[in-house]
Amino acid sequence: MSETAEVTVYWRPGCMYCMRLRATLRLHGLRPAMRNIWQDPEAAAFVRSVADGNETVPTVVIDGVAHVNPAPRLVVDALRRS
Repeated sequence: MSETAEVTVYWRPGCMYCMRLRATLRLHGLRPAMRNIWQDPEAAAFVRSVADGNETVPTVVIDGVAHVNPAPRLVVDALRRS
């Protein structure tokens, strides 16, 4: 028996990698928690803490583990876990 993964996507407007990830998730009908680092100072600080001081997005947290610019497939697979 497995549980649904907890997934949070940190993103910002204009980021092509974020757009690619969001489009892939929409295509699969998946809706993780989304945090815009330009509107959420705590989210931006978190991303900097796991990305060597940079605001590299998308950064995705899956079950408490941060993934900086992960392959969309990794995120899709995590969200499909049930």
